[in-house]
Amino acid sequence: QVQLVESGGGSVQAGGSLRLSCVASTSISAASELNWYRTAPGKTREMVAQILDRGTKYAEFATGRFTVSRDNSRRLVELQLNNLEPGDTGLYQCAVVLRATPYWGRGTQVTVTS
Repeated sequence: QVQLVESGGGSVQAGGSLRLSCVASTSISAASELNWYRTAPGKTREMVAQILDRGTKYAEFATGRFTVSRDNSRRLVELQLNNLEPGDTGLYQCAVVLRATPYWGRGTQVTVTS
């Protein structure tokens, strides 16, 4: 099994920043997708950012505020969250697709206060 472990979440005031990390138990060099999703209270899961073979994609709410990056040598996917808003509160999960199989982390909680 591929294990993904997220970290870096916490509570921050509006306008603040957080840097989320996702460390994989196996190589991510050949991953077809590196994804960040979030689930806000009472809402369904939504895509935040993706690294695909054809480039990087962001949700509209993330564009200009969030940045996704990878470090294959560290088996690491990161999500930089800037200018956070209360609506960004939720459980942030990473997902990696290897050989057409998606693997999910348990997530890290982000709470943004007014």
